[in-house]
Amino acid sequence: MLAVEVIRAKRDGARLSDAQIDAFVAGLVDGSWSEGQVAALAMAILLRGMARDECAALTRAMTRSGTVLDWRDAGLRGPVLDKHSTGGVGDKVSLVLAPIVAACGGVVPMISGRGLGHTGGTLDKLEALPGYTVLPPRAQLLAALRSARCAIVGAGGDLAPADRRLYAVRDVTATVESVPLITASILSKKLAAGLDALVLDVKVGNGAFAGDLDSAQALATSLVEVALAAGLTTEALITDMNRVLGTSAGNALEVREAIDFLTGAARDPRLLELTLTLAAHLLRLGGLAPDLAAGRAASSAALDSGRAAEAFARMVATLGGPADVVADPRLPAAPVRRALPAWRDGVVAAMGTRAIGLAIVQLGGGRQRADDRIDPRVGISGLRPQGTPLRAGEPLLTIHAAGAGDADAAAAALRAAVAIEDAAPPDGPLVCAVVGA
Repeated sequence: MLAVEVIRAKRDGARLSDAQIDAFVAGLVDGSWSEGQVAALAMAILLRGMARDECAALTRAMTRSGTVLDWRDAGLRGPVLDKHSTGGVGDKVSLVLAPIVAACGGVVPMISGRGLGHTGGTLDKLEALPGYTVLPPRAQLLAALRSARCAIVGAGGDLAPADRRLYAVRDVTATVESVPLITASILSKKLAAGLDALVLDVKVGNGAFAGDLDSAQALATSLVEVALAAGLTTEALITDMNRVLGTSAGNALEVREAIDFLTGAARDPRLLELTLTLAAHLLRLGGLAPDLAAGRAASSAALDSGRAAEAFARMVATLGGPADVVADPRLPAAPVRRALPAWRDGVVAAMGTRAIGLAIVQLGGGRQRADDRIDPRVGISGLRPQGTPLRAGEPLLTIHAAGAGDADAAAAALRAAVAIEDAAPPDGPLVCAVVGA
């Protein structure tokens, strides 16, 4: 089947047949579709959309493009659970939620991705840890799941390989925001991972791909309906991304914040609230808690007792990272650190979160092209939360940069992205809606 005819059909608004979708996915895997052809169909899908059954067919084809994992003979005790976020700035929830759920009796083979557009990627964050292997051989993956009950890894070469190529093209062709492409990308990897239950964190706001509640609702509904149709117990929470989540953004800096969160050295209240809420939903879906209150209590106990930190440390060590990541994470540090002072008296009133994410990409903490190398050292830390009163000259945040010129450019971008006013608007809800079970 000619690629150009499939592209033409979608360009003209036609529904793609299963055969056309299968031809596209095969072309992704065997390389018979060029980069330009893949990009053209991705753009046509973005502009023309897909019907729900069309999106489900794409998801199934991408799932079948490689191995589908089966854990039944792996000797793992407990439900196989996972959580996925649609992408935000400073979102390090996966780093702390996986060990919390593991400490509560779940098995969490978390298939994660890299940064996409202005958002950070969990794999990029973990690769800031020296030696951490995001694509371990099966024996090492099983060793981590047996010792720590969690393993945050990437999709191996044989797991939904069609998505890997499409994901890279979307990142650099302004097609990230397509609901059917997001749905197929996320769920093909999750369905291939052999899960019993999944919780989705669908971000909404000025730092999310879904900028308004209607868009987020459409994405959450698409994800839940396609997942349920495939037999995967799934629930989606629509959560606020109108500000950076936590106090840092940037790969090594977010790992440092995650370690401090797990040990109790420092816990941003919004990060804590979201993590416990998502964990409670996942424990209930997985049958490890009878209701959300019990799931939240169990998650909080796993965190406060140190069991979650221990699970994280075992996972990191088994996957090749530092032997004692809690005591000595050996994270790289940027050579330039510069405080950005408040330019007037007032209150942190609002954040242009997407602009903050793009400033970190410009620092080298994200990709502008698919083959760009990421600098794990760069980003921001010590960000004052919205509503914080400041006097002129007090630090709003600290910039971590590879050079003085980069720090200067980031300071200008970040100053434009944060509003300091006489007063801050009241907080909106952290969880805006729940879709599904």
